[in-house]
Amino acid sequence: MKWIDSHAHLDDRAFERDRAAVITRCADAAMGILTIGSSLHSSQAAVSLARRYHDMWATVGVHPHNATSLDGAALKDLKTLAQDKLVVGIGEIGLDYYRDLSPRDRQRSVFARQLDLATELGLPICLHNRESTDDFVAILRDAGAQHRGVVHSFLGDEALAVQFLELGLHLGVGGPLTYPKNETLRAAIKHVPLDRILLETDCPYLTPVPYRGRRNEPIYVSYVAEEIAQLKGLSVDDVAQQTTVNAMRLFELDG
Repeated sequence: MKWIDSHAHLDDRAFERDRAAVITRCADAAMGILTIGSSLHSSQAAVSLARRYHDMWATVGVHPHNATSLDGAALKDLKTLAQDKLVVGIGEIGLDYYRDLSPRDRQRSVFARQLDLATELGLPICLHNRESTDDFVAILRDAGAQHRGVVHSFLGDEALAVQFLELGLHLGVGGPLTYPKNETLRAAIKHVPLDRILLETDCPYLTPVPYRGRRNEPIYVSYVAEEIAQLKGLSVDDVAQQTTVNAMRLFELDG
């Protein structure tokens, strides 16, 4: 594999008409994909996709938007699903105080329960944090001093990047790095060690320039890599190689 998209939502209905063609383009580009669960249903769909396609793995988890859906029975089902050999992480889990689609106390409780599940199963975590940093970091610290995982779609400044790195986390970097107004994000990523960065798309969302405004797909990680290479004075191949190694190590992928 030359590339790994560490965060895709290929079960999304945006891919209903041409999912196979999208995945074929990834295969042609020598790309591995982590397709990410955001509910019990989407986690099941992610695992089904990973079983069907080569160089694809799944994570399973309940996104904070769906926190009210994680009752005891659903958590039990999630645990069973997480033990599939193609499941390499717990996620997308965390907090979202921007949209507030689930009560905040419920978000915090569900986040903590899924962190416990990741610890129990020895799996890395794929994390969502939006306008919830204080509670997000507090829950992570309560769960343990060091964490094996990635903060998906990192959009913060250098100080926040350092805070997450000190927790032992990687940073997932996607299309927003290419947006003209995101100078603060570019300044942060310029100083983040390359061995702590993962490429991601969050497809079908957060499409990079020059395709912003259209549906995102995994092969567009190359545009993110180009931006990182320019920031760090490296070649795109250097960025592709190191971020692929990072993802393979973090999620213990067979490549």
